[in-house]
Amino acid sequence: METRSQKDIMVMEDQDLLVEDEHTDTIIPEREREYVDRRRIALAASMISGIALTLAAISPETRRRIVTGFFEQGLLVGLSIGFLLVTLSLLFSSGQRWDAELFRSWNRLGLENHRLNRLMILVTQVGNGLFAFMSAALLYITGHRRLGLIVILGTLSLWLTVETIKFLTDRARPYLAFEEVQVVGWKARGRSFPSGHTSQTFFLTAVAVDYFQVGAILSLGLYILAVLVGFSRVYIGVHYPRDVIAGAILGNVWGILGSLISTYLFGGPV
Repeated sequence: METRSQKDIMVMEDQDLLVEDEHTDTIIPEREREYVDRRRIALAASMISGIALTLAAISPETRRRIVTGFFEQGLLVGLSIGFLLVTLSLLFSSGQRWDAELFRSWNRLGLENHRLNRLMILVTQVGNGLFAFMSAALLYITGHRRLGLIVILGTLSLWLTVETIKFLTDRARPYLAFEEVQVVGWKARGRSFPSGHTSQTFFLTAVAVDYFQVGAILSLGLYILAVLVGFSRVYIGVHYPRDVIAGAILGNVWGILGSLISTYLFGGPV
């Protein structure tokens, strides 16, 4: 009669406490997963409470003007709804398949094209936070102090928002989820959704176009650059297309909000 060793029994007991992480195909303790889920709920509740307390702290007239101004901005409301829908699409398997297939096709473009690889590494740096702070410093030095301040405050608050959303959605980077992914340059750490570089670039583009009131051709050129930054994040293997789409929407939302809040708090446009 076969008897199970103490080690086998311990393994069987441990298996009851393990769950599979759908993002990375790894096994993690169930208690740890529950702890992470509780942290997400607590973080989401803290964000909602923070927004509520901020609105409560400002004067009723300013609060009314900000809330009214938000809903009067049809584009802002539409983009916010779009971001919510893209985020919710992470729950559907059909969207995951489309995301994965498009990621693989874009990521394979640079397998043998070293010149394009170097170009994409250069382009992707436009979405780096250091680039944003350097831009803010240049704006401040050249006399555009309010815009420089908006860029700094917007960059910091956008970074906090992106990192919070990444923590709540908990989507793994594509190079962790798939084999044979070409990572050009260094491997970005952290979670995947949404793309911080893309959101940062679209935020800078939105506030720059609004502040300088540039013509249609230059505006188009700036947005093409922002799109290239988003494309580069997929190309170099660190983001899915939906990460980039969500980042682009969020960046535009942040740019419009920056102009809106500046108008109501400081008077006049950015």
